Amino acid sequence: MVAFGKKLKDRQIEEWQGYYINYKLMKKRVRQYAQQIQLGTLDRRHVLKDFSRMLDNQIETIVLFLLEQQGLLASRIAKLGEVHNDLQQEPEINKIMQLREAYRAVGQDLLNLLYFVEINAIGLRKILKKFDKRLGYRFTDYYVKTRANHPYSQLQQVFKHVGIGAVVGALSRNLHDLQDRQGSYLSIYDHPSLPLQDPVVDSINAAVDRLSNSTNFLNFLAQHALILQDDLPTPSEEHVDDERYHFMSLLLNLANTFLYMVNTYIIVPTADDYSTSLGAAPTVCGIVIGAMAVAQLFSSVYFSAWSNKSYFRPLVFSSIALFLGNVFYACAYDVHSIWILLIGRLFCGLGSARAVNRRYISDCVPLKIRMQASAGFVSASALGMACGPALAGILQTNFKIYNLTFNQNTLPGWVMAVAWLVYLVWLWISFKEPSHDVEENHTPPNQSNDVENGALEKGLKQPLLITSDGKVDEDIDQDYDDSEEAPEESRLPANSIGSAYRLLTPSVKVQLLIYFMLKYVMEILLSESSVVTTYYFNWSTSTVAVFLACLGLTVLPVNLVVGNYISNMFEDRQILLTSEIMVFIGVLLSFHVIFPYSEPQYICSGLLVFVSAEVLEGVNLSLLSRVMSSRLSRGTYNGGLLSTEAGTIARVIADATITLAGFLGQSRLLNVTLLPSLFISVLSIIATCYTFNSLY
Repeated sequence: MVAFGKKLKDRQIEEWQGYYINYKLMKKRVRQYAQQIQLGTLDRRHVLKDFSRMLDNQIETIVLFLLEQQGLLASRIAKLGEVHNDLQQEPEINKIMQLREAYRAVGQDLLNLLYFVEINAIGLRKILKKFDKRLGYRFTDYYVKTRANHPYSQLQQVFKHVGIGAVVGALSRNLHDLQDRQGSYLSIYDHPSLPLQDPVVDSINAAVDRLSNSTNFLNFLAQHALILQDDLPTPSEEHVDDERYHFMSLLLNLANTFLYMVNTYIIVPTADDYSTSLGAAPTVCGIVIGAMAVAQLFSSVYFSAWSNKSYFRPLVFSSIALFLGNVFYACAYDVHSIWILLIGRLFCGLGSARAVNRRYISDCVPLKIRMQASAGFVSASALGMACGPALAGILQTNFKIYNLTFNQNTLPGWVMAVAWLVYLVWLWISFKEPSHDVEENHTPPNQSNDVENGALEKGLKQPLLITSDGKVDEDIDQDYDDSEEAPEESRLPANSIGSAYRLLTPSVKVQLLIYFMLKYVMEILLSESSVVTTYYFNWSTSTVAVFLACLGLTVLPVNLVVGNYISNMFEDRQILLTSEIMVFIGVLLSFHVIFPYSEPQYICSGLLVFVSAEVLEGVNLSLLSRVMSSRLSRGTYNGGLLSTEAGTIARVIADATITLAGFLGQSRLLNVTLLPSLFISVLSIIATCYTFNSLY
């Protein structure tokens, strides 16, 4: 990982050096402010005024140069347009080819200008973030709010780039007109859905996408995957991605994600009945469901390490482990052994290849479609979560073939075993192992998202949860205060869980606590649903399956509303705290205290808890992806692995709580399991409020 200051220096165009953001100077000025305030030689108002003026001057230099270059490009396009008009009267193939290359040369210069805007926008965001962190002020809020909508603000020009859009449109139209259309008289406007196939225009559109505001449904979904992306990808890096990308392989990774989530939740409606049929208590369903999560604690680590060398072999191993696990799970009924049942679920957990699925998206999917792939990863997970219980509700039959029983308890195992066998054959035939020798010279990030490059404006506007003590300053910002050249070991990825944990700031730890809380609460709700509803309402397996499927189907609509509307109206930290409070209220309403427990109370409180937890997960992972140390964006022990482990531990503890609470009787199960949920939700709210107060 190259420090941002050095990357800024290396990426500068020599003729434009005087117009880039002076990041090194402003970084030194921030250090001076911190030292002078500590000594008491400067007051806060002087610092804010001086730094605001300095930023205004920097932005003005950038914007005026940007406008000048846009004018030069527009002038060149206008002159080429005159030549184009002459050629329409007397077309000559050689001159048409020369004109096309001239337009592409303009496009290449426009691409350089887009990189200029991008690197300056990221520099502005980083220096604002550094100022807030080192001095403990909410300067970013003040600066952006006072400049963003002011009629004379230069800041808008950096992010709106209206003139650039006009230049892109003119280039695309003229290049389209110069293509051989085999006698077609239609223009580019007649078929707007058909993109112009030109590498220069494709690169320009990808760069414009990175500069566009990313507060929308697709990006909000992509952030759920916690796939962190490096700053400023170079054209050569994008070319490497294109070489490694294979659509069918991506589809196989998404299919693996979908099937695994189906496999996780297909047994939830029938786990209590299955446990009872094997002579165990209904609440043993907690251990049955949680056994998969226990094994996943270990599988996440070795799959993450294995994906450094291969993607195909881990996916093959995953398919075989899940096939065997489901066969064991289904056969446990006929051998009448709860231990075979648990071994089957452990095997299923050992086949959890979600770390490989994430890694493939971040390493092998081109940047221009990585956001869509990340959103596909989350959508596949949500769809699998809904399809699992729904499928269990359909499998309500009972018959025997030889000595094998096929009923509502065993059919989920048999169906998933067949599904994984078919997937294994498809994988063997269609998967293309990407080249790994590229990684020796290019180390792509292990996790990626488009926050750094695609949400520049939102990144400025969003107050980040960051520490103000300065101790872990460089790990978060991906640059270094003391020198442009940091020691190489300070940029290396973490080599153990312990070293990765030491890279976490207090605010990141709070967000992992929030993630732990929401996963714990959701697991309690889902895993004990069959036991609770059977005891209180005498629900059938089909009814439980419909209830769980309906909960799963709320995931995408909720994210649609939050990503398109709510996140545009409120700050992430406001949504975060509100969602935590709503989870707390939902848990509180779920208790059975005085009045008879009713179906409306259970359904409404459960829906409130689940929906609030889904909103909380999206916003929490969005914030987490921005403040996670750059050293946790790659390697085996990365940020995605840490969040996965935190969620998996929460699920294990929740399932164990259900089984232990079962010893107190089914009448006390609901309240006993809700007490830890209530305590953890209160703890997360207190921690969040404390973090906000200390940072803001």
